[in-house]
Amino acid sequence: MKKGMIKLSVMYPNGEGKTFDMDYYCNKHIPMVAGLLGNAVKGATVESGLGSAAPGSPAPYAAMGNMYFESMESFQNSFGLNAESIMADTPNYTNTEPTVQISEVLI
Repeated sequence: MKKGMIKLSVMYPNGEGKTFDMDYYCNKHIPMVAGLLGNAVKGATVESGLGSAAPGSPAPYAAMGNMYFESMESFQNSFGLNAESIMADTPNYTNTEPTVQISEVLI
């Protein structure tokens, strides 16, 4: 990714009683989102949490999904129109409330 791009990060908390279906997320949700957002998405990654800073401790997040956009305008124009459909799919793969962050890539 290059400097100035916009990064959308969606982080799904890990913990007791929290569920996350990685297969559904990778094979159904992400392709659906990519299809809705089209060419506005310049790249995407999915990460599975393995641990935390202390050896043997659980990861604070079960998973993280990241999508990259050329500009804030490009993100807003594509995501805003589809936010309702994207969010409506969340119960199909998790029972958690994700943390969302929008960032600017600096390096």
